[in-house]
Amino acid sequence: MNRKVYGKLIFELSREGRRGYAVPRNGLSDDIVSESVQLPEAMRRATPLRLTEVDEPTAVRHYNNMSTNNFGVDTGFYPLGSCTMKYNPKINEEMACHSCFAGLHPSTPAFAAQGALQLYWTLQKALCEIGGMEEFTLNPFAGAQGELTGLMVIRAYHASRGEGEKRRKVIVPDSAHGTNPASAAVCGLDVVEVKSRPDGTVDVADLEPLLDDTVAAIMLTNPNTLGIFEKDIPRIASLVHEAGALMYYDGANLNPLLGVARPGDMGFDVMHVNLHKTFSTPHGGGGPGSGPVGVRKGLEKFLPNPRVVRRTETPDRFPVNESDRYAIEYSPLALGSVSATLGNFAVQARALAYILTLGSDGLMEAGRLATLNATYIKEALKDCYLLPIEGLSKHEFVFDGLRDKSTGVTTLNIAKRLLDHGYHAPTIYFPLLFHESLMIEPTETESRETLDEFIAAMRDIAREAIEDPETVKTAPHLTPVTRPDDTTAALNPVLTFDSL
Repeated sequence: MNRKVYGKLIFELSREGRRGYAVPRNGLSDDIVSESVQLPEAMRRATPLRLTEVDEPTAVRHYNNMSTNNFGVDTGFYPLGSCTMKYNPKINEEMACHSCFAGLHPSTPAFAAQGALQLYWTLQKALCEIGGMEEFTLNPFAGAQGELTGLMVIRAYHASRGEGEKRRKVIVPDSAHGTNPASAAVCGLDVVEVKSRPDGTVDVADLEPLLDDTVAAIMLTNPNTLGIFEKDIPRIASLVHEAGALMYYDGANLNPLLGVARPGDMGFDVMHVNLHKTFSTPHGGGGPGSGPVGVRKGLEKFLPNPRVVRRTETPDRFPVNESDRYAIEYSPLALGSVSATLGNFAVQARALAYILTLGSDGLMEAGRLATLNATYIKEALKDCYLLPIEGLSKHEFVFDGLRDKSTGVTTLNIAKRLLDHGYHAPTIYFPLLFHESLMIEPTETESRETLDEFIAAMRDIAREAIEDPETVKTAPHLTPVTRPDDTTAALNPVLTFDSL
């Protein structure tokens, strides 16, 4: 790459007086502009806002060249474990960008937004069927906010029974996603850890003594973070419910269960879904996300306001007009609002397009293929990468680095070297159960040819680690930015051009 042009910031390309646009005059005289349009002095910046001054070709070339340095599911294989970085079908984008949806204002009254509300309602019902829940809200803007909302529902439930102050503990496994304890803490709850057994599943013997009348819920991911199905889930659900607590399902790993098993049927009372994981909507870059929350029968009254409902008749038993069939309702029992509107509508449009395109048979096939692809990679690599837990895994699995650790090649080195082969690195050093965790999730969207090429690259790195370890330790060698200081970048980020 030519650092002189393409590696520069847009501020470095700026030259005084250059412009790529022309703003037409609005026809008002200078006197009118000065009196009517100028901002009041109190609202003006103390110092002028420094904007870049570049011509249009420079701006277009800069951002196009910068975009080619980004990696995404449209450019290559993205085996990021626990995050389900699946390909996003372009029909989803077409639906989300449809003129009937894209131009809709969030404050449009219900009678003028029946199509959009029907989309909301249809997606809610589809998620209820997929998750085995009674009702869903689409309001949360992300999975983490969905977790917080679900825990708020649980707190509201216990408060309604006069146990809100007593039940302040949430149990999470030692392999849980980091957002689980974080969400519990934000919700004002105390986190209690439950240990895993050698096979990676929750240790029921360790769980039983933790269950008493101070526990509000247990948060579980199933399959868990190791990609292993919690085979004792009926026993766990029974123990938790006997203690008066609720079962919370973290939907991060719902992908392999599609059409095969439902959290509600396992005994879960509350769950969230990551639409940007399971249902192929855009993922990463800070958003957009969506974390719908579902609840079993009896808890729906605690879901946040507002809610989209479908009415079939009026209070006086007359049929509802088609222009007023879908309505937005507010409940006095709800826990309040968690978002300014009804969530990220464009994300929800994409998710529903995905569900309707695949149908029930297609969703079931997706879950099975996700499991097959992960198992295929695991079995092909376990002779050169250390598999700490043998046995059946689902959509993802975890290696504990290379089998041969004598060369000093670490999981971080492997991840960096994969970039030279054209692949995004898997999740590394998570879960914390293993020192050199390498977590791989291929999803169902990758072909056997892609998987074989990835397997060949991983085997090649394992060979290099023995024959030429320094090449692996100093990777990547072929990327625009080779080996930045990750720690310094995280602890002391340079956020503005002026800080350079």
